[in-house]
Amino acid sequence: MAQSSFDRRRINGPEESRPVVFDDADQEDTSMARRDRGVTDIRPIFLQPGLITQANGSAYIETERTKLACAVYGPRQSKTTTYNERGRLNVDVKFAPFSCARRRAPLRDAEDRSIAIAIHQAIVSSVCLELFPKSTIDVFISIIENDGIEGCVASGSIAASTALADAGIEMLGLVASCSAAVCEDKIYLDPTEKEAAASHGTVVFACMPALSSITSICQSGRMSAEDSLKCMELCQDRCIDIHAVVAQSLLANNGGSPS
Repeated sequence: MAQSSFDRRRINGPEESRPVVFDDADQEDTSMARRDRGVTDIRPIFLQPGLITQANGSAYIETERTKLACAVYGPRQSKTTTYNERGRLNVDVKFAPFSCARRRAPLRDAEDRSIAIAIHQAIVSSVCLELFPKSTIDVFISIIENDGIEGCVASGSIAASTALADAGIEMLGLVASCSAAVCEDKIYLDPTEKEAAASHGTVVFACMPALSSITSICQSGRMSAEDSLKCMELCQDRCIDIHAVVAQSLLANNGGSPS
């Protein structure tokens, strides 16, 4: 009996094969030109409060490739023995292992803490902590997909403010946040990770549009004073639109209807 040439010890490939054909849309685009939106436009926002039933308040936000979930627990009694007339707001940020292009280790690093500090600075002035003596309010943010640190800070601030309002925490107003990047002679609002990496500097702007009050400004990189002021003006205009989205989502979640 003739021995077969088929080797059962190996995984044999198909008898016929064809070369892989890539679509033009899958090719890496090295240009900075935006095809889906203008340079002063932000990405569409999907915001849904109240998705985590175990938490006192929660929110899920998605802006294309930036996705994160926020849960708020409290106010609850502080474990410290010292009495404090003002409550304490804690913000914890954690990346999912699959949230970045390169898989992240399940350990906290400096990037997690820097994002948590930026979000805390953006929302702490909007919470009436003097009404919660010797109490703590814990905000946990899980980044499911990351498309730039600036986008994570801005989206995290919006989701945290929405979750605090969903939890019924006394607040002075809702916080809206937007980011901008200066690349050559153009200002890109809501930059992606690629745009932020190619820029000279970035600005993350947070405010309470209802009170016309600025809560936080984080600037990195190198830019002129004129570019910084222009970025803040453009971000402030977009924060008004974002505030309307947040208010609309909270009204829809509570069964109300916008006026």
